Amino acid sequence: MRVLIQGGLLFGQGESKDILLENGVITKIEDSVSGSFDRVIDARGLAVSSGLIDMHTHLREPGYEHKENIYTGTKAAAKGGFTSVCCMPNTRPVCDNESVVIYIKDQAAKANLCRVFPIGAITKGLQGKELAEIGCMKKEGIVAISDDGNPVENSQLMRLAMEYADDFGVLVISHCEDKNLVADGLANEGFHGTKAGLRGNTRAAEEVIVAREIVLAETLGTRIHIAHVSTKGSVELIRQAKKRGVKVTCETCPHYFILDDSLLESFDTNLKVNPPIRTKEDVLAIIEGIKEGVIDCIVTDHAPHHKDEKNVEFQYAMNGISGLETAFALSYSHLVKAGHIPLSKLFDLMSKNPAEILGLGLGRLEIGSTDISIFDLNTSYKIDTSKFLSKGKNSPFNDYEVYGSVMYTIIGENIIECEELR
Repeated sequence: MRVLIQGGLLFGQGESKDILLENGVITKIEDSVSGSFDRVIDARGLAVSSGLIDMHTHLREPGYEHKENIYTGTKAAAKGGFTSVCCMPNTRPVCDNESVVIYIKDQAAKANLCRVFPIGAITKGLQGKELAEIGCMKKEGIVAISDDGNPVENSQLMRLAMEYADDFGVLVISHCEDKNLVADGLANEGFHGTKAGLRGNTRAAEEVIVAREIVLAETLGTRIHIAHVSTKGSVELIRQAKKRGVKVTCETCPHYFILDDSLLESFDTNLKVNPPIRTKEDVLAIIEGIKEGVIDCIVTDHAPHHKDEKNVEFQYAMNGISGLETAFALSYSHLVKAGHIPLSKLFDLMSKNPAEILGLGLGRLEIGSTDISIFDLNTSYKIDTSKFLSKGKNSPFNDYEVYGSVMYTIIGENIIECEELR
């Protein structure tokens, strides 16, 4: 099968090229490709990149299919421009053994909408007491380990996890949160949370564990990846660690460089996330961290919930935002169009860097590549959560005007026209 992607702008660099795929593999990237083709995709005026990769998402299956399942989650991913997602282990049963890893991969293959790379648990049952079967899960295809929303509180256990992960060649992703410091905090500790009458969640709860993970990684000479960075202090800790040569990488999410805690006075439960939305000063620090390269990746932390789990009082609402379908457009609109970073940098943050950190062998648009995303960056639209393909409609970005419609996601010979997805 010969497919021509005609006249696309590669990585937003203003360079128009033709891309030829033969049997799902890029064989030519040239100014003009001639010949006969089974299909021609007119990409003139569109941006073409390697397929986006989300290294932090929640597909909920098995066990929480009322929130999301692998089919609906990967369909939402494709709609959002993602050809690969890495799913967190907080399922039921927990993804802490090879059987659950195999199940997730089988369901993803049946859906056939995007690549799914499972992330295994650090500890059995996410309980923080005993290491999970890291080696067995690695054999079945996990790319990282994490206890996700449950931080590993025992420092010795975290040390062992980092050593074992290093031996098996998998990444450790740390949810940095000292739950004793969080106590019953619901929102960022500060003026706006206090004004809204919401118990405070101190930034120190995140930063203390960020510091611990950096010290462990520096001591052991192993890698650590910090999930969903939200504070100015965390950015500075990671900045200084990188200067010292510590093998630390990190990620953030669109809601941490767009939203601030002044919005809490609306009591919109779609704003309730963990870690919480911080101050305007933190937002600026996150943007600066992205510009400097301190922050390596933008992820969705896609956390879909049933409407009844958000349609309650703030203190009872579940944490999380349904983010797969909006992450690229929000990032493009608020980082690239706002003049903070070039488009090529955004593609690094959402494709190249995640691929390199996880060792996926993806994230590049070159001869031999198979995964491609194509975007219309010139037409604005308003986010409509009622039209999300994800089961989760929980997003504070409803009615936001953005640029960056996804037109196609391509994995080999599987060509998905995103506007046709229902």
